[in-house]
Amino acid sequence: MAHQAVSPRWDVELVPTLSGRTDVPSIDCPVEVSLAAISGRWTTLVLRNLLPGDGYSYTELAASLPQLSDKVLTERLRELVSAGLVERQIASGFPRRTEYRITERGRELRPLLIELYRTGLALKAHDGTEDE
Repeated sequence: MAHQAVSPRWDVELVPTLSGRTDVPSIDCPVEVSLAAISGRWTTLVLRNLLPGDGYSYTELAASLPQLSDKVLTERLRELVSAGLVERQIASGFPRRTEYRITERGRELRPLLIELYRTGLALKAHDGTEDE
């Protein structure tokens, strides 16, 4: 007996546009784009610290995440700058100060991070490990 193609039943709120209606992972899928933006260990924490809008020097960012190695922080900042989510500004003067700020594009991740946090709390509550 031959296999018949099954048409997916799309949840139009979950997949409102054609770019998400795919049967294989695609870099054009909006969900994949969002996941790629926050992927990488420590990325969400770097974004979290930058989202309030105040610029951070590299030293301040490193101090705000003391367990994060310089190598990984440098990598994450380069990735975020390259993706247009964070901007790097070098102030003139001595000593030279490099400052990192979230961009408008980076601010678009805020609702996603909030919802991921809420969802994580809900999932933890169901497995008995909720925060107090």
